[in-house]
Amino acid sequence: MLRTVSLRRRVTALSMIVLAVVLLVVGVLTDVLVAAQTRSDLDTRLQARAATAARLVEQGVRQGDLVREIESPGVHAFVTAGDGTVYRDGRGPGRRGPDSRTGDRVVQSALPDGSTLTLVGDSSEVSADQRRVRRTMFLLSIAALVVAGVVTFASTRVALAPLDAMTALARSITRGDRGSRLAPTRTDTELGRTAAAFDAMLDALEGAEASARASEFRTRQFVADAAHELRTPLAGVQAAAEAAVAPGLAPEDRDRLHLLLLREAHRAGRLVDDLLVLARIDAGIELRREPVDLLELARGEVERVRLLAPGLDVGLSGEAVTVLGDAPRLAQVLANLLDNARRHAAGRISVQVGGPATVTVTDDGPGVAPADRERIFERLVRLDEARSSDDGGAGLGLAIARGIARAHGGDLRCVDPGASGMARFELHLPAARGGSGKPHS
Repeated sequence: MLRTVSLRRRVTALSMIVLAVVLLVVGVLTDVLVAAQTRSDLDTRLQARAATAARLVEQGVRQGDLVREIESPGVHAFVTAGDGTVYRDGRGPGRRGPDSRTGDRVVQSALPDGSTLTLVGDSSEVSADQRRVRRTMFLLSIAALVVAGVVTFASTRVALAPLDAMTALARSITRGDRGSRLAPTRTDTELGRTAAAFDAMLDALEGAEASARASEFRTRQFVADAAHELRTPLAGVQAAAEAAVAPGLAPEDRDRLHLLLLREAHRAGRLVDDLLVLARIDAGIELRREPVDLLELARGEVERVRLLAPGLDVGLSGEAVTVLGDAPRLAQVLANLLDNARRHAAGRISVQVGGPATVTVTDDGPGVAPADRERIFERLVRLDEARSSDDGGAGLGLAIARGIARAHGGDLRCVDPGASGMARFELHLPAARGGSGKPHS
């Protein structure tokens, strides 16, 4: 499940967390650096005071006066004479040495008169400076977090404006506006890539919707045409059956009606078989692939046509070409092509097998107009609408042939015959390796 927490609040919260971490790191580093710099400055002051004490001793300043000259705010001086007497500001000579607290900076140096100078830097000033810096950093950090949070929350609306545009577009699409697009100016950014993917998704959805509508229309049209085609033979079967059972019918008329009944039943059965084949092709026809010699397959279909139409000159030429395919299905393709050519040929049909795995069927009929060379592969399409389905078929043969060819990875096309004006069909199939042989005629 996609978490739908407010993106503005999420971005603001994450920004504040990152900013707080950054401010914490900066504060810690600042505290450490300030403390180190303060200690370094104090050490420098102590070294400078020690050098001044050495010069004063050389000038003859007495030890008691030297302490008063060297001491300054935050720096305490002690001079220990050679006999152990300790001189300190505000007190006379004594035996008690310097007292220092934890964290104080202590510097000792030997003076030219043999005494020892001890300087103690007061660490309380360093601590006070650190406390002031810490307090200032804390207050500034709180103020920065508050200001940054308000500014980030307000500016996020502007930064997320492209997402609002996507939302508005999606809502407009649900209302029926299919043509709008985001059209990002750049596609190399995060929002640009998202917008481009959104537009591509809309294009794909619209394409799928258009394809589904077109497919639904074709399906409905196909069902209507199939029902119309089936109605004619079924009406003939019904009429012949009703007439055959009439009383007093002569035996010759009864036999004639029986033959008519068989013919109409055969027409209906053939149409149903073709429809079933098309349904299998649409569902993904299963093929039993094996090496098939296209020349031998074409020779068998040519012999069949010669028996059915002895008045036609059916020629076969070419070379042996082997393909991996379903032999019965490929035979059905050639049979449909030759039956189509037989119905339209004036006197001659030519079948040529050649490489790479191509079968060309040409007839000397009236030919096919360029505008109809794709339309004839549509289902239940007959260019000569005046012909009956007895003479012209139901208009499924070429659709079945192309479907089987494409299921094999090939194609079937009606090509330009050149100046001859005849009809020419080319079947292309993927050739198996080593599939060509010697020429035949």
